[in-house]
Amino acid sequence: MSLLTKTLAAGVVGAAVLVGAPVTASAAAKVTFTLPSPTGHHQVGTRALHLVDANRPDPWKPDRTRELMINVWYPADDAWRYPKAPWLPNGLVGDIEEFAAAPPANVPQGSVDWAGTRSAGHVDAPVKRGKRPVVLYSPGFGGPRAIGTTAVQDLASHGYIVVTIDHTFETTVEFPGGRVEKNITIPWEKMGTALDARVADTRFVLDELGKQRWLDGSADLRRVGMFGHSYGGFTAGEAMLRDRRIDAGINMDGAMFPEFGEVAKQGLDRPFFLMGGQFDMPDGSVVDHSPDTAFDASWGQFWGNQKGPKRSVVYTGARHHSFSDLQPILPQLVKPLGFPADHFKPFVGTIDPARSVRAQNSDIRRFFERYL
Repeated sequence: MSLLTKTLAAGVVGAAVLVGAPVTASAAAKVTFTLPSPTGHHQVGTRALHLVDANRPDPWKPDRTRELMINVWYPADDAWRYPKAPWLPNGLVGDIEEFAAAPPANVPQGSVDWAGTRSAGHVDAPVKRGKRPVVLYSPGFGGPRAIGTTAVQDLASHGYIVVTIDHTFETTVEFPGGRVEKNITIPWEKMGTALDARVADTRFVLDELGKQRWLDGSADLRRVGMFGHSYGGFTAGEAMLRDRRIDAGINMDGAMFPEFGEVAKQGLDRPFFLMGGQFDMPDGSVVDHSPDTAFDASWGQFWGNQKGPKRSVVYTGARHHSFSDLQPILPQLVKPLGFPADHFKPFVGTIDPARSVRAQNSDIRRFFERYL
């Protein structure tokens, strides 16, 4: 396994575990945090949907059909009448504190109210009429769909219908009625199976989205984009390669492993955007994640084979998890927990959190405005 592969694999695991915590102490005694407010003029609604693909056995549990949980985020009317959705489903809050307490995070158990934060999305608020482009979001390997909420709710506030996808059994998922399906251990040699499952999930979600009558025809499935973080960015590229309904895509700091997929080897004939951070190397140097460096050969390979429009940006000072909700969340914990200023640098780097969020959200929106 290459240094890059090990680095990105470790980063993926970090993203998966730093997303929630059990309520083991009084919430009043815990450190709290907030998510950045959306910048668009639309109110935001959100609805959780339970989808069952009756024609597909689950790749991890073949005796069962494939089940998914997704959230649809959309421009809403009269949203203030409806409660705001929690950042995380209740069923996910039991998985985290033992991991967050481990190095390098070292967050004391019971010190953070991971479960108390609300998103900007109002649950089941009425859909604002109008034909709108659709954007899909896939999280990093092992991560829940909630980890991209900051970017997703901002995009919805600017007039998009955005769909976040949980890839069942990669991550813990709460289904209706409080049923919780825990994540399983997926070995490295099965990452190709995971990619195939993710792409099939994506295509099934697109199939089902057109059947949602409550959207009142507002989802314009002739204009579809996709973005994702880490393995989710790889998923976006591979899904585009296999499904021509997806018109444009964004990979947020994810390698495009040619040993598991084809997109790096074949490229795409539609627009694709590589958003990269920086990585700390064992010798103390810092390297850009860019197709112009030798750090990630898969990005260089994709860049050379890409036939459609392409764009690449490096966010100086960002690290792998800067492209998730950990970017605005972790810096808020530093002072209350008495950590040094650079405590979470391995996760979110040294970039100013607010500037990082603004730049990413703006770049994502402008890319999709141009190509959808």
